[in-house]
Amino acid sequence: MDEVFRAVADPSRRALLDALHARGGQSLRELGEGLQMSRQAVAKHLGVLEAAGLVVTSWHGREKHHHLNAAPINEVADRWIRRYDRARAEALADLRTALEDHAEETAMSDAFVYVTYIRTTPEKLWQALTEPAFIVRYFDGGGPRSDFRAGSKVLWSMWEGDGPHDWDQQVLEADPPRRLSYSWHNYQPEMAEMFGWSDERLAELQQEKRSKVTFDLEPAGQAVKLTVTHDDFVPDSEMRKGVEQGWPGILSNLKSVLETGEVAVTG
Repeated sequence: MDEVFRAVADPSRRALLDALHARGGQSLRELGEGLQMSRQAVAKHLGVLEAAGLVVTSWHGREKHHHLNAAPINEVADRWIRRYDRARAEALADLRTALEDHAEETAMSDAFVYVTYIRTTPEKLWQALTEPAFIVRYFDGGGPRSDFRAGSKVLWSMWEGDGPHDWDQQVLEADPPRRLSYSWHNYQPEMAEMFGWSDERLAELQQEKRSKVTFDLEPAGQAVKLTVTHDDFVPDSEMRKGVEQGWPGILSNLKSVLETGEVAVTG
Protein backbone atom coordinates (compact mmCIF):
# COMPACT_ATOMS: atom_id res chain seq x y z
CA MET A 1 0.00 0.00 0.00
CA ASP A 2 2.93 2.35 0.64
CA GLU A 3 3.94 1.95 -3.01
CA VAL A 4 0.49 3.12 -4.12
CA PHE A 5 0.68 6.30 -2.06
CA ARG A 6 4.21 7.03 -3.25
CA ALA A 7 3.20 6.44 -6.86
CA VAL A 8 0.30 8.90 -6.78
CA ALA A 9 2.26 11.56 -4.88
CA ASP A 10 3.72 12.88 -8.15
CA PRO A 11 1.39 15.12 -10.25
CA SER A 12 2.82 13.79 -13.52
CA ARG A 13 1.94 10.24 -12.51
CA ARG A 14 -1.55 11.35 -11.51
CA ALA A 15 -1.88 12.93 -14.96
CA LEU A 16 -0.93 9.60 -16.55
CA LEU A 17 -3.56 7.81 -14.46
CA ASP A 18 -6.14 10.40 -15.49
CA ALA A 19 -5.21 9.83 -19.14
CA LEU A 20 -5.58 6.06 -18.81
CA HIS A 21 -8.83 6.47 -16.92
CA ALA A 22 -10.17 8.54 -19.80
CA ARG A 23 -8.90 6.09 -22.44
CA GLY A 24 -7.20 2.85 -21.59
CA GLY A 25 -4.93 0.86 -23.87
CA GLN A 26 -2.69 3.77 -24.89
CA SER A 27 0.85 3.30 -26.12
CA LEU A 28 3.91 5.13 -24.78
CA ARG A 29 3.83 7.42 -27.81
CA GLU A 30 0.13 8.27 -27.37
CA LEU A 31 0.56 9.08 -23.68
CA GLY A 32 3.54 11.31 -24.38
CA GLU A 33 1.75 13.23 -27.12
CA GLY A 34 -1.44 13.64 -25.10
CA LEU A 35 0.34 14.96 -22.02
CA GLN A 36 3.18 16.79 -23.81
CA MET A 37 5.77 14.76 -21.94
CA SER A 38 8.91 13.17 -23.37
CA ARG A 39 8.76 9.45 -24.02
CA GLN A 40 11.62 8.98 -21.54
CA ALA A 41 9.68 10.78 -18.79
CA VAL A 42 6.51 8.82 -19.56
CA ALA A 43 8.42 5.52 -19.48
CA LYS A 44 10.00 6.40 -16.12
CA HIS A 45 6.67 7.33 -14.51
CA LEU A 46 4.92 4.28 -15.99
CA GLY A 47 7.61 2.09 -14.44
CA VAL A 48 6.75 3.46 -10.99
CA LEU A 49 3.02 3.00 -11.61
CA GLU A 50 3.51 -0.56 -12.87
CA ALA A 51 5.61 -1.40 -9.80
CA ALA A 52 2.74 -0.19 -7.61
CA GLY A 53 0.25 -2.28 -9.59
CA LEU A 54 -1.67 0.78 -10.77
CA VAL A 55 -0.87 0.18 -14.44
CA VAL A 56 -0.83 -3.13 -16.32
CA THR A 57 0.19 -3.76 -19.92
CA SER A 58 -0.79 -5.88 -22.88
CA TRP A 59 0.88 -6.42 -26.25
CA HIS A 60 -0.83 -5.80 -29.58
CA GLY A 61 1.62 -7.03 -32.16
CA ARG A 62 4.86 -5.17 -31.40
CA GLU A 63 3.12 -2.31 -29.57
CA LYS A 64 2.77 -2.21 -25.79
CA HIS A 65 -0.55 -0.86 -24.49
CA HIS A 66 -1.12 0.44 -20.96
CA HIS A 67 -4.25 0.05 -18.84
CA LEU A 68 -5.34 1.51 -15.52
CA ASN A 69 -5.69 -1.17 -12.83
CA ALA A 70 -8.15 -0.11 -10.12
CA ALA A 71 -7.52 -3.03 -7.73
CA PRO A 72 -4.93 -1.28 -5.50
CA ILE A 73 -7.16 1.79 -5.28
CA ASN A 74 -10.13 -0.35 -4.26
CA GLU A 75 -7.99 -1.81 -1.48
CA VAL A 76 -7.04 1.69 -0.33
CA ALA A 77 -10.72 2.64 -0.37
CA ASP A 78 -11.72 -0.46 1.61
CA ARG A 79 -9.03 0.07 4.25
CA TRP A 80 -9.01 3.85 4.60
CA ILE A 81 -11.86 5.73 2.91
CA ARG A 82 -14.82 3.48 3.79
CA ARG A 83 -13.66 3.01 7.39
CA TYR A 84 -13.68 6.70 8.17
CA ASP A 85 -15.85 9.71 7.66
CA ARG A 86 -15.31 10.85 4.05
CA ALA A 87 -15.28 14.45 5.20
CA ARG A 88 -12.05 13.67 7.08
CA ALA A 89 -10.42 12.03 4.08
CA GLU A 90 -9.53 15.26 2.28
CA ALA A 91 -5.90 14.18 1.96
CA LEU A 92 -7.04 11.48 -0.50
CA ALA A 93 -9.12 13.79 -2.68
CA ASP A 94 -6.68 13.80 -5.60
CA LEU A 95 -6.47 10.01 -5.46
CA ARG A 96 -10.21 9.57 -5.58
CA THR A 97 -10.56 12.11 -8.36
CA ALA A 98 -7.88 10.45 -10.47
CA LEU A 99 -9.12 6.90 -10.16
CA GLU A 100 -12.62 6.51 -8.75
CA ASP A 101 -14.73 9.34 -10.13
CA HIS A 102 -16.88 7.64 -12.74
CA ALA A 103 -19.56 10.31 -12.84
CA GLU A 104 -18.26 11.86 -16.05
CA GLU A 105 -18.81 10.15 -19.38
CA THR A 106 -15.46 8.83 -20.62
CA ALA A 107 -14.27 7.21 -23.82
CA MET A 108 -14.00 3.44 -23.51
CA SER A 109 -11.05 1.39 -24.62
CA ASP A 110 -11.38 -2.04 -26.16
CA ALA A 111 -10.12 -4.01 -23.16
CA PHE A 112 -11.01 -3.89 -19.47
CA VAL A 113 -8.02 -5.20 -17.48
CA TYR A 114 -8.03 -5.80 -13.72
CA VAL A 115 -5.18 -7.29 -11.68
CA THR A 116 -5.41 -8.36 -8.05
CA TYR A 117 -3.36 -10.54 -5.69
CA ILE A 118 -5.24 -13.09 -3.58
CA ARG A 119 -3.75 -14.99 -0.66
CA THR A 120 -4.68 -18.48 -1.80
CA THR A 121 -3.41 -21.21 -4.11
CA PRO A 122 -4.01 -21.51 -7.87
CA GLU A 123 -6.03 -24.67 -7.24
CA LYS A 124 -8.37 -22.99 -4.73
CA LEU A 125 -8.76 -19.94 -6.97
CA TRP A 126 -9.62 -22.17 -9.92
CA GLN A 127 -12.18 -23.90 -7.72
CA ALA A 128 -13.69 -20.54 -6.81
CA LEU A 129 -13.92 -19.57 -10.51
CA THR A 130 -15.62 -22.80 -11.57
CA GLU A 131 -17.66 -24.34 -8.73
CA PRO A 132 -21.27 -23.14 -8.21
CA ALA A 133 -21.01 -23.14 -4.40
CA PHE A 134 -18.25 -20.53 -4.63
CA ILE A 135 -19.63 -18.57 -7.60
CA VAL A 136 -23.00 -17.76 -6.01
CA ARG A 137 -21.26 -16.19 -3.02
CA TYR A 138 -19.29 -13.52 -4.84
CA PHE A 139 -21.69 -13.09 -7.81
CA ASP A 140 -24.53 -12.18 -5.43
CA GLY A 141 -26.41 -15.40 -6.14
CA GLY A 142 -25.99 -15.30 -9.94
CA GLY A 143 -23.10 -15.85 -12.33
CA PRO A 144 -21.97 -18.61 -14.72
CA ARG A 145 -22.66 -22.36 -14.58
CA SER A 146 -20.67 -24.88 -16.60
CA ASP A 147 -18.35 -27.86 -16.32
CA PHE A 148 -15.79 -25.35 -17.64
CA ARG A 149 -14.26 -27.62 -20.22
CA ALA A 150 -13.25 -26.15 -23.59
CA GLY A 151 -16.26 -26.15 -25.91
CA SER A 152 -18.86 -26.59 -23.14
CA LYS A 153 -21.89 -24.34 -22.76
CA VAL A 154 -21.96 -21.64 -20.11
CA LEU A 155 -25.36 -20.94 -18.55
CA TRP A 156 -26.00 -17.63 -16.79
CA SER A 157 -28.05 -16.30 -13.89
CA MET A 158 -28.41 -12.58 -13.28
CA TRP A 159 -29.27 -12.94 -9.59
CA GLU A 160 -30.45 -15.49 -7.03
CA GLY A 161 -33.53 -17.33 -8.27
CA ASP A 162 -33.04 -16.22 -11.89
CA GLY A 163 -32.28 -18.70 -14.67
CA PRO A 164 -29.95 -20.26 -15.42
CA HIS A 165 -30.32 -19.08 -19.01
CA ASP A 166 -28.76 -20.49 -22.15
CA TRP A 167 -27.57 -17.27 -23.78
CA ASP A 168 -25.27 -19.00 -26.26
CA GLN A 169 -22.12 -18.65 -24.19
CA GLN A 170 -19.23 -21.09 -24.51
CA VAL A 171 -16.00 -22.00 -22.77
CA LEU A 172 -13.24 -20.89 -25.15
CA GLU A 173 -10.21 -22.10 -23.20
CA ALA A 174 -9.72 -24.10 -20.00
CA ASP A 175 -6.23 -24.88 -18.68
CA PRO A 176 -6.58 -25.56 -14.93
CA PRO A 177 -5.32 -23.98 -12.79
CA ARG A 178 -3.75 -21.42 -15.12
CA ARG A 179 -6.23 -19.99 -17.62
CA LEU A 180 -9.98 -19.83 -18.16
CA SER A 181 -11.79 -17.97 -20.93
CA TYR A 182 -15.42 -17.89 -22.01
CA SER A 183 -17.65 -15.83 -24.27
CA TRP A 184 -19.88 -13.24 -22.63
CA HIS A 185 -23.63 -13.04 -23.02
CA ASN A 186 -25.37 -10.62 -25.38
CA TYR A 187 -27.95 -8.03 -24.27
CA GLN A 188 -31.09 -9.64 -22.88
CA PRO A 189 -34.64 -8.45 -22.01
CA GLU A 190 -33.74 -8.70 -18.31
CA MET A 191 -31.07 -6.07 -18.87
CA ALA A 192 -33.42 -3.84 -20.86
CA GLU A 193 -35.82 -3.83 -17.92
CA MET A 194 -33.00 -3.12 -15.48
CA PHE A 195 -31.56 -0.20 -17.49
CA GLY A 196 -34.80 1.15 -18.99
CA TRP A 197 -33.98 0.42 -22.64
CA SER A 198 -36.79 0.50 -25.18
CA ASP A 199 -37.43 -2.51 -27.43
CA GLU A 200 -35.83 -0.57 -30.29
CA ARG A 201 -32.73 0.21 -28.24
CA LEU A 202 -32.43 -3.43 -27.12
CA ALA A 203 -32.68 -4.63 -30.73
CA GLU A 204 -29.96 -2.16 -31.72
CA LEU A 205 -27.64 -3.28 -28.91
CA GLN A 206 -28.14 -6.94 -29.76
CA GLN A 207 -26.37 -6.32 -33.06
CA GLU A 208 -23.06 -5.83 -31.23
CA LYS A 209 -20.54 -8.64 -31.42
CA ARG A 210 -20.03 -10.65 -28.26
CA SER A 211 -17.20 -9.91 -25.87
CA LYS A 212 -15.18 -12.44 -23.91
CA VAL A 213 -13.57 -12.65 -20.47
CA THR A 214 -10.26 -14.34 -19.63
CA PHE A 215 -8.83 -15.20 -16.21
CA ASP A 216 -5.06 -15.73 -15.94
CA LEU A 217 -3.70 -17.22 -12.71
CA GLU A 218 -0.02 -16.95 -11.78
CA PRO A 219 1.62 -18.04 -8.50
CA ALA A 220 3.12 -15.05 -6.66
CA GLY A 221 4.77 -16.22 -3.44
CA GLN A 222 2.04 -16.96 -0.92
CA ALA A 223 -0.56 -15.38 -3.19
CA VAL A 224 -1.92 -15.77 -6.71
CA LYS A 225 -1.82 -12.98 -9.26
CA LEU A 226 -5.22 -12.91 -10.97
CA THR A 227 -5.47 -10.95 -14.22
CA VAL A 228 -8.98 -10.50 -15.61
CA THR A 229 -9.15 -9.28 -19.22
CA HIS A 230 -12.58 -8.54 -20.67
CA ASP A 231 -12.26 -7.52 -24.32
CA ASP A 232 -13.60 -7.69 -27.89
CA PHE A 233 -15.98 -4.75 -27.43
CA VAL A 234 -17.19 -2.41 -30.12
CA PRO A 235 -16.37 1.31 -29.58
CA ASP A 236 -18.52 2.99 -26.91
CA SER A 237 -20.10 -0.34 -25.98
CA GLU A 238 -22.81 -0.33 -23.30
CA MET A 239 -21.58 -3.77 -22.24
CA ARG A 240 -18.07 -2.35 -21.77
CA LYS A 241 -19.46 0.36 -19.51
CA GLY A 242 -21.38 -2.24 -17.53
CA VAL A 243 -18.50 -4.63 -16.93
CA GLU A 244 -16.24 -1.74 -15.85
CA GLN A 245 -18.72 -1.04 -13.06
CA GLY A 246 -19.44 -4.70 -12.28
CA TRP A 247 -16.12 -6.54 -12.23
CA PRO A 248 -14.35 -4.57 -9.43
CA GLY A 249 -17.11 -5.41 -6.93
CA ILE A 250 -17.33 -9.04 -8.01
CA LEU A 251 -13.57 -9.51 -7.80
CA SER A 252 -13.39 -7.73 -4.45
CA ASN A 253 -15.98 -10.22 -3.17
CA LEU A 254 -14.00 -13.12 -4.67
CA LYS A 255 -10.84 -11.98 -2.88
CA SER A 256 -12.69 -11.54 0.40
CA VAL A 257 -14.38 -14.95 0.21
CA LEU A 258 -11.07 -16.73 -0.40
CA GLU A 259 -9.07 -14.78 2.20
CA THR A 260 -11.64 -14.35 4.99
CA GLY A 261 -14.59 -16.59 4.16
CA GLU A 262 -16.87 -13.55 4.07
CA VAL A 263 -18.24 -11.37 1.27
CA ALA A 264 -16.70 -7.88 1.20
CA VAL A 265 -18.77 -5.12 2.75
CA THR A 266 -18.78 -1.90 0.74
CA GLY A 267 -19.72 1.52 2.06
